Amino acid sequence: MTELPARRLMLVHAHPDDESITNGVTMARYAAEGVLVTLVTCTLGEEGEVVPPALAHLAADREDALGPHRIGELRHAMRELGVADHRFLGGPGRYRDSGMFGTPANERADCFWRADVDEAASYLVSEIREVRPQVLVTYDPNGGYGHPDHIQAHRVAMRAVELAADPDHPSDRGEPHRVDRVYWNCAARSEVEAGFARLRASGGGPFSRSASIDDVPGVVDDDRVAAVIEGDDAEVSAKAAAMRAHATQIVVADSPSGPPASFALSNGLGQPLLRTEHFRLADGTVPPEPARDLFEGLVCAPEIGGGGR
Repeated sequence: MTELPARRLMLVHAHPDDESITNGVTMARYAAEGVLVTLVTCTLGEEGEVVPPALAHLAADREDALGPHRIGELRHAMRELGVADHRFLGGPGRYRDSGMFGTPANERADCFWRADVDEAASYLVSEIREVRPQVLVTYDPNGGYGHPDHIQAHRVAMRAVELAADPDHPSDRGEPHRVDRVYWNCAARSEVEAGFARLRASGGGPFSRSASIDDVPGVVDDDRVAAVIEGDDAEVSAKAAAMRAHATQIVVADSPSGPPASFALSNGLGQPLLRTEHFRLADGTVPPEPARDLFEGLVCAPEIGGGGR
């Protein structure tokens, strides 16, 4: 048994790289403040499209070695963010990347999309009861942009929060635990629009084509945002370095005026690297003003962890 820090944050993401793109500033901020930041990744991202030609042989339709490679990329990204506690749901490779709807990958029996939600949630219950987070971050019901694994991560995370608090649900790690607050990732429309305006003003960076606001997951009107984490230069630089660590998936562009300002995925479309990260409350509550701390208003104290690892 180990005494846990007073504040504990768990993030549930679908693939390696999702955490850095979506929550890199937030993870860097809280890790630096001594918060226990725990990342749970649901798949190895085996079906990802490989950007660098030199690594194309790793792809699922060739050597099918991308998943193990991305474990190393994720480990590197966590070092850049200062996060020491990272886990794969059910262990590395328990669930395979599901690809997109209508693809052969999405029909595989071992893909995450085909997993029984309660079974997958039970693995996450063990992590929740061990770490005992007050705050959990995951996706909205559409997974931000409709990817099967993101939708499934939402379902699994929300079910696990429910089961973790149930004294009748069995677990090999610790006592029942109620997560005080669940956030869903989002992006405030004004911030995304401003980011694209900056990108246009800079000439679009090194990318020949730009994405549009419709390509950014989870964009919502500003009045739906419940919490905001605004990054300073050091935190944005850490986020950019973590994204760059996912070299098979992301190209990050340098900016002459400060931290990197843009990036592209395998489609080659440039988009702004957002300095500010936004969150909605899962219960739909919208405060009069967005919180500037995910733990705002919570009474946090050290606890004894559930052990079992």
